[in-house]
Amino acid sequence: MDTKEAVLDILNELTGEDLSDQMDDNLFDSGLLDSMATIQMLLELQEKTGITAPVSEFNRDEWSTPNKIIEKVESLRNE
Repeated sequence: MDTKEAVLDILNELTGEDLSDQMDDNLFDSGLLDSMATIQMLLELQEKTGITAPVSEFNRDEWSTPNKIIEKVESLRNE
């Protein structure tokens, strides 16, 4: 499973929305992600992609859109 597919699958599970046509929409501003959903998202991403993304280092601006989440996951995979 590639990063984009994994991220969109997780976001779909969490939000109940197909976000493939909303890749640059802010998920926090739209109310699709809140603090609990964010923690769930990070845990799922760690499990499905093997990244390490501590909640203590979470910067909401870096994770606010599907495209930014994909970019962040890919950068963490390359560390």
